[in-house]
Amino acid sequence: MFPNSQNVLDYPNNHCIFMVWNFRKEVSPNDGFKKVCKLISNLNNSANVRFPNAKASVVIGIGYNAWRSLDLPKPLPKEFEEFAPIAGKKYTAVSTPGDLHFHIRSDVKSFCIDAAGALSDLLLEFADCIEEIHGFRYWDSRTILGFVDGTENPHDAEREFFGIIGDEDPTYKGCSYLFVQKYIHDLKAWKGIPVSEQEKVIGRSKSDDIEMSDDVKPSNSHSKLANVGDDLKIVRDNMPFGSVAANEMGTYFIAYASTFSTVKKMLTNMFVGSPEGNYDRILDFSSPKTGTLFFVPTFDMLDEFGG
Repeated sequence: MFPNSQNVLDYPNNHCIFMVWNFRKEVSPNDGFKKVCKLISNLNNSANVRFPNAKASVVIGIGYNAWRSLDLPKPLPKEFEEFAPIAGKKYTAVSTPGDLHFHIRSDVKSFCIDAAGALSDLLLEFADCIEEIHGFRYWDSRTILGFVDGTENPHDAEREFFGIIGDEDPTYKGCSYLFVQKYIHDLKAWKGIPVSEQEKVIGRSKSDDIEMSDDVKPSNSHSKLANVGDDLKIVRDNMPFGSVAANEMGTYFIAYASTFSTVKKMLTNMFVGSPEGNYDRILDFSSPKTGTLFFVPTFDMLDEFGG
């Protein structure tokens, strides 16, 4: 067990807010960052006391460039890097900047709003918010495309093993890699194909979430290419979001992992293809607008960062 880890192993809640902030060049972030670290601990401690049944928490992730500019511990985590785009012949997993990422979640939406407000009050003194996504639970944990999401997520001891760094990087034991992408879906095109074709794109049945057998599942289906083996898993906390009237509905892909190499292998399969050119067909209907790697320190490290 890793008692000092942030709440990366929690399961998706009914409500969440994802926020990405970038430091302003003309203002030093150091003092403000210390205050944010203290606030993160305070928000989580308060949530445990005030809302014990709401599964409320706030997780902070720190970007590669921010880690270096803040002069945080060296050497850096073994697989911590600035995410580089992964380009296939047709689609690219884009790379976008991000200094701080916040994953705020609760079964009570009020907590998410208030926590985001408290963080923003501090952050606006030295940073700009470049993404604010309000996610929601859609039916029985489905994406807005109508298929159940996260079926392959690890559970129990496996969830801890795949979601949190262990003895392979002792300095950062209890921490996690955090990778995020914001996808926008072409719902008009998606709804224009029959359910049977949608099922081939995903590799599972739509109504009851049953995986196709290997001899039936297409080689370019999402479940075929995004699954890189039972020994390489991630903890997904994806949530749908969007504006109905504007027809801008999407999925916020968020992965906590003990190794970033697992995420890169999955993305390479999806965008470059396996074999090359056999890309994930879900990309014909889903466009990545962001892509950023963050690192999630333990609560003890946050206390140290906060002075």
